[in-house]
Amino acid sequence: MQDFQEDEKKNHDRIMLVEDDTTITRVLKRQLERWGYEVFDTVDFEHVMEAFAGWKPDLVLMDLTLPFFNGYYWCSEIRKVSDVPIIVISSAGDDMNLVMAINMGADDFLAKPFGMEVVVAKIQAVLRRSYAFVSEKALCCVGNVTLDLTEAVLHYKEKELKLSGNEFGILKILMKNPKRPVSREELMRSLWESEHFIDDNTLTVNVTRLRKKLEEIGLCEFIKTRKGIGYQIREEQVR
Repeated sequence: MQDFQEDEKKNHDRIMLVEDDTTITRVLKRQLERWGYEVFDTVDFEHVMEAFAGWKPDLVLMDLTLPFFNGYYWCSEIRKVSDVPIIVISSAGDDMNLVMAINMGADDFLAKPFGMEVVVAKIQAVLRRSYAFVSEKALCCVGNVTLDLTEAVLHYKEKELKLSGNEFGILKILMKNPKRPVSREELMRSLWESEHFIDDNTLTVNVTRLRKKLEEIGLCEFIKTRKGIGYQIREEQVR
C-alpha cells in the first residue's frame, strides 16, 4: 500500500471507521491520519450508534460484514438520524451489494482489495459534494420545481424533499442545464471528479433511488433517460 506521507494534508475532517479486521483498520487509520484526518475506529460493534452520536463524524467508512449487525443495518440506522456521508467497504464488490448499500443510504462503495489512492480520492470527493453546497446562496428553478442550493432541499408545490450529497449533485447539474441532455460521463466527473474512481453502476443506482424519492412527492418521470446519451429534466417541467 503506497505511503502518502510526502503529500500530507491538514483536512481536520473526522472519519468514523467501522471495520472489524484489525489489520485493515490499523493501515487505514495510519494512512488517513497522515492526510490530516481525525480517525476514530469502532471497537464496540454492538453499539455503533452510541459511538456515532458521541463522536459526530463528518464521514463514515463502514464495512458490510460485521459482528452482531451488518453494515446495511448500521447504514439504515444512521440515515434515521443523520445525512452524514457513508462509504461502505466490502470484499464482495458485486452489483447486488452495491445496490443494497446505496439503497440503505450509502453514498459510495469501496471493494476490497483497494489502493490507498482510491480510498483518499473517494473520501475527498464525497466530502466535497456533501458539504460544498453550504456556501452557495441561491435557488435553481425549473418550472414549478425549486432546488434550494443553500439547504440542499427540493421544493415542489407544498412538499419538500431533503437530498443527500449525491442526490443534490445530480439534480443541481440537471436543473442548471434543463434544455439539454447531460451525459453520464459529465455527471460522474461532476460528482466524483474522475470516472477512474467510480463504478458506472453507482451512478445508475443513485439516479434510481433519486427517482423513487421524487415520485414519493408527486414528481413522476422528472428525470428522463436519453438512451445512449444520459439524463435530462422532463420537458413538461421546463415550460
